[in-house]
Amino acid sequence: MWSVGSKRTGLIGVKRGMSFIYNELNQKVPVTLIEIEKNRVNQLKKPSSTNEHHFVQLQSRNQLKEFPVTENGIIPINTELNVSHFIPGQFVDIQGTSNGKGFAGVMKRWNFKGLRASHGSTGQNQDPGRVFPGKKMAGRMGGETTTVQNLKVIRIDTINNLLLVKGAIPGRDNNLVYIKDAVKKMLIDTKNKARKFGYTAQQALPYGVDDLPMPTISQEMAKSLPAVLQAPAKPQKD
Repeated sequence: MWSVGSKRTGLIGVKRGMSFIYNELNQKVPVTLIEIEKNRVNQLKKPSSTNEHHFVQLQSRNQLKEFPVTENGIIPINTELNVSHFIPGQFVDIQGTSNGKGFAGVMKRWNFKGLRASHGSTGQNQDPGRVFPGKKMAGRMGGETTTVQNLKVIRIDTINNLLLVKGAIPGRDNNLVYIKDAVKKMLIDTKNKARKFGYTAQQALPYGVDDLPMPTISQEMAKSLPAVLQAPAKPQKD
């Protein structure tokens, strides 16, 4: 059973593209499809003098990735994880490599406003006579590690191992992405609700989520799940 402050491992996935679905209220929801290929626990690392967390190292597609977990989130080595690790209705953070956009100017790359077009400015002269370190300039844009936070899990397909999240994520189709429980909406928000209002761990979870499998869902339970699980649509206020 999940408890407030618990950190679970994430998963390695592959972005397969974007689409849309309709929820129970007949609302059109844009979604990104992420395929969760075989994720196997490859190694466990204990806390050190420089880090207080345990680490679970996953392997998928010859790709290794470490996720920090709390002690109750440790998973035995060689355990296989699948898409059922996440629950429809919860929020996740997704990390990937953003699309490269080539050489770009400062307006596109850094959102500079620019000055009036009537006349220019002299700029720097003898003083300071140099370019300050860290100055934002034109250069190659994109191709950087980017994280999108607080994306809602709309649906999971246990047959095809597909995770459908609301909105867009970084990277091109068939790129690797890393998915984990949202830091802000799943960890910090639940801590605040428990501290301020005395909520239990299950009451503090997002709408439609009763519990999170700790440290992950068992293979037997995963086999008993239906082919498709979808998050309930939150009723709109009149």
